[in-house]
Amino acid sequence: MAEAAELVLFPVKISFVDSEAVDQPLRFLKVAAQSRTGDILAARIDRPAGKPRAWALFAHCFTCGKDLPSAQVIAQTLAAEGIAVLRFDFTGLGGSSGDFANTNFSSNGDDLIAAANWLRDNEAAPALLIGHSLGGAAALAVAQEIPELRAVATIGAPSDPAHLAHVFGKHVETIRSQGEVEIEIAGRPFTVRKQLLDDISSARLQPKLRALRKALLILHSPVDDVVGIDNAGELFGWAMHPKSFLTLDRADHLLRRREDAAYAAQAIATWANRYLEPFAAESESEAWARVLETGAGQFQQSIALGRHQLIADEPTGMGGLDSGPSPYQLLLAGLGACSAMTVRLYAKWKNLPLERVSVDLKHSRAHQADSADSAAGESRPKLERIERVVHLQGDLTEAERARLLEIAERCPVHRTLTEPVQIHTRLGDGEA
Repeated sequence: MAEAAELVLFPVKISFVDSEAVDQPLRFLKVAAQSRTGDILAARIDRPAGKPRAWALFAHCFTCGKDLPSAQVIAQTLAAEGIAVLRFDFTGLGGSSGDFANTNFSSNGDDLIAAANWLRDNEAAPALLIGHSLGGAAALAVAQEIPELRAVATIGAPSDPAHLAHVFGKHVETIRSQGEVEIEIAGRPFTVRKQLLDDISSARLQPKLRALRKALLILHSPVDDVVGIDNAGELFGWAMHPKSFLTLDRADHLLRRREDAAYAAQAIATWANRYLEPFAAESESEAWARVLETGAGQFQQSIALGRHQLIADEPTGMGGLDSGPSPYQLLLAGLGACSAMTVRLYAKWKNLPLERVSVDLKHSRAHQADSADSAAGESRPKLERIERVVHLQGDLTEAERARLLEIAERCPVHRTLTEPVQIHTRLGDGEA
């Protein structure tokens, strides 16, 4: 394990340790925010294959943690879209040190600012802040204190942090009279003190939203039975433009279904594109395709193609998550795109009335039939077959259609696949 590097910041002191294994698909960080309580915040970074086009900070829901399945899906989906995400456990939860009983809504905000400070000094300041449930309320409360933020997204956030008191139910009066009570939340015991109730009762989000001056996306489910949809309406009404609302139809509060969490993440990434800085030009990296395991499932890969990001995976029947095209589908896509582009260029050069070209492709394997020149007793070699169907729309003669089909077979990717190719493979330095 590497020695912890220590950085002195105001008002917190941060230290971090890189992951133990250089071949780890993602980079793991432990962040120590020694503020009023001197507690250590356990964090994780989900990083895209190429240079991140922006950094995001994720705040989890009350008593949850950075490794909640929906938090993992959201972070990994954003990373596949080119946005690096730092997610961490609030004080006293998950891998973070400290006593949960001493925390409250305000201390969650302090933890968020500490994490933002770490990002600013070690990677890049967060441009996107995402908060789930009470973490969303905390994100709104401190967003103005992170000047580099361009956009804030909340998922199932309450409009009043005091809404949290309903989680404690019949214990509220006991907490107020006795000072503290141990309560079971989601099957785990937590000590809740009166100071937490006092803190959430005094928190006000309306003035924070009025002064936000950052793009806001509110995501909420109409069937959320923990934080009702009316909370989203209040937040949206208080906020100034630019503001947007997206319904997470059929999703529960914790986004337990993977498709709900992925949908929320993809919506956030698409919406945030308008507000995040574009990729900086990197001439050297433009020529490389970079592939990095995300750690989600057996096969999911984050792919950087210059400044473009996408994911590859395998179908669920093959043990994958079916979260992106398979390697062979990507190969077919490259051949199809090149075929269509080449046909379009030729038609333009010859002034042919081609309105639109589309290409269907399919890959299969089969054993070659025995032939006269096959040696007796030899096993039959496998035949890799790609079927390509070119559709040409326009007032074209049969001769013109035949010529365009011939041109499709001359596209550069076709030539690469059908001519001898040398693939040189070497070991890298192990760094992501």
